[in-house]
Order: sequence, then C-alpha cells, then structure tokens
Amino acid sequence: MGGRRIWRRPRYTRIMSDCLFCKIIAGEIPSTQRHSSDLVIAFDDIAPQAPLHVLIVPREHIGSAADLRDTAAHGALLARMHHVAQEIAVEAGYGDRGWRLVSNVGVEGGQAIEHLHYHLLAGRQLAWPPG
Repeated sequence: MGGRRIWRRPRYTRIMSDCLFCKIIAGEIPSTQRHSSDLVIAFDDIAPQAPLHVLIVPREHIGSAADLRDTAAHGALLARMHHVAQEIAVEAGYGDRGWRLVSNVGVEGGQAIEHLHYHLLAGRQLAWPPG
C-alpha cells in the first residue's frame, strides 16, 4: 500500500452492550481484579498463558490499537495502561525478572475481543518470536 492509509471510522464509545470487556467493566461478569481506576481496569485472564497473565483494559470502549488517535486523551490513556502493567509486574515479583506487554490487533494479529487491551505475561521464559 506504499504509505497510503485507508481511513475507517474509529470504533470507540463509552460502553458497548455486546462487548465482553464492557460487561466486565460494568460488573455484569465477575473477574479477579488487579487494578481499577477511572481510566483502566486490570484483571486475571481466564485462560492464562503464563503464571502471571493479566488483561489491562481501558474503561472507554476502543476497538483496538488501530483505532487510537494522536490526542492528549489517548496518549494519557496509553501511559496509564503501561504504568498499570509495570505496577502489577512489580507487585507480583517480576519487575526485575522481566515481563511482556502485548496488544493484538485484528484477526490475523490474534485479537479475540474487539476492545483494546494489553496482555501482561510473566513468570516463565517467553519465546521470540511469539505465536
């Protein structure tokens, strides 16, 4: 595509009634929470791929990283999500040992739920390349 960007309508709203993560955020589906603030919620993955596997999710429904915009609000959100990941990794004892933070985008990228989120993984040797 040579640098040509195809614009598509951003997929973000306050909350979507059919989104699994929005239901967890709303308290309709239980989760084991690690963090909760005005911007971000973090909870244990129900199918962990490492001893520590936490999902870090913005409260605002944003479809994926492809839907982020170059705005102060989205910049602050990403900074907060990264800081939450760091806090959780350190609290769990992996701060110095190493950890991975990954966000999948789209079907071929492995994104299973259309709501921006990071996977925080730690507690075992993580291979490269992933997948």
